[in-house]
Amino acid sequence: MDTRRLYSFIKIVDAGSITRAADILHIAQPALSQQLSALEAQFGQQLLIRSKRGVAPTEAGRALYRHAQLILRQVDLAHAAVEVSGRAPAGSVSVGLAPYSLGAALALPLLKCVRERYPDILLHINENFGGVISEAIMTGRMDMAFIYGAGPLRGVQFEPVRTEDLFLIGASGATVPSGQGEVRMQELTSVPLLLPSRIHTIRQVVDTAFQQASLRPNLVGEVESALTLVNAVEADLGATILPWSAARAILDVRSLSVRRIVDPVIQVKLSLVTADGQPLSEPALAVHDLFLELVTTFDGFPDGDKDRR
Repeated sequence: MDTRRLYSFIKIVDAGSITRAADILHIAQPALSQQLSALEAQFGQQLLIRSKRGVAPTEAGRALYRHAQLILRQVDLAHAAVEVSGRAPAGSVSVGLAPYSLGAALALPLLKCVRERYPDILLHINENFGGVISEAIMTGRMDMAFIYGAGPLRGVQFEPVRTEDLFLIGASGATVPSGQGEVRMQELTSVPLLLPSRIHTIRQVVDTAFQQASLRPNLVGEVESALTLVNAVEADLGATILPWSAARAILDVRSLSVRRIVDPVIQVKLSLVTADGQPLSEPALAVHDLFLELVTTFDGFPDGDKDRR
């Protein structure tokens, strides 16, 4: 198969128009149409639906689009592997990190270590919620991700890395119940909470814990921005619920009340996610191992208490 046809097909689908795709690819429209016809003849299927507004993929076209992305990515990886054979790992590596997670807390240390150990690796870091990241991995647009959740999810594989307890974090004032150390779930019903939206695993885990305890959270705001959450908590507009590692990365926890939630304990699982059945490139594997090294040495618990891992 001519991979140029696959590349052209992807560009047509992305552009939604053969004319626009021809402009992007700097080739004549008749030549591009001929490539498309050759693909349809090869597969014996109509791949695009043509209309006055442009083109849209058929069900067969969508299937080919997904596989074409993976095929072209594998071709790129093969070229890169041959080119750097016998040399230090080099190339681009895309890593997804879930917001409010240990992964996000280690973003800067990861970037620093990659620059020091593998200066020829260009690291691309993307913070987003799990669904978007998983789709990017399945389509080959991202090498790996560190997100909350343990699967299963078709097209990706989960490698559990760490389990973290959740903590109630807020200003030491009227927001958080008085006391130290731990806070019972029952006590949280009177706490004004600032949480991420329901697309985030942390929010889903918290909601499930409240439901199973037959309790209702006092939700006063949904905050997607880490910066806004930091400012809101420090201004005592509400408390939040986060793993200690994420809280320590974005908040000045020394000036805040940090209490582990118990009765029941609420936990989230952090996993390394990669494409199912797709081997990592040499530079991606180097970044993968480096991140696991950082996770292992990271003290993510209050007062150095690692027994809660």
